[in-house]
Amino acid sequence: MAVTQRRGRRIMMTPAELDEFLSTERTCRVATVSPDGAPHASPLFFAWDGTSLWLYSITRSKRWADLRRDPRIAVVVDAGEEYGELRGVELTGSVEFVGEAPRTGEEAFPELEAPERLFAQKNFGMDRMPHDGRHAWLRLTPKAIASWDFRKLATL
Repeated sequence: MAVTQRRGRRIMMTPAELDEFLSTERTCRVATVSPDGAPHASPLFFAWDGTSLWLYSITRSKRWADLRRDPRIAVVVDAGEEYGELRGVELTGSVEFVGEAPRTGEEAFPELEAPERLFAQKNFGMDRMPHDGRHAWLRLTPKAIASWDFRKLATL
């Protein structure tokens, strides 16, 4: 006898849908752990390279300080207004700090070429990343990904 999949599994995004969603959405919500153990959530632009989520964070922010102390993170990207339109992705894991902090663009980091190009094109409509000397890169290669697309409920 076949086991029926749970409803959550039936509305999760396929790998192609997940890539398309994360490649086109611009804003995520980042949750970190404060020194007293309380969660801290904040919005942020991001880029997705097909494997990792790249976050360009202000280095003098609570988010940055929290992650320096404890790199564990949860990120949610979601879209939709009506219940039947809701879709999203939750990515969890630990961040890595990549490149100089803050990023001035004066030093070359080959590892940052692709994410900076993706980020600049998606969020600024530019071919090159504008560096302001206030931000730096965080890479989340998720340990877990959960997704949902309530538009699939109409076909169940």
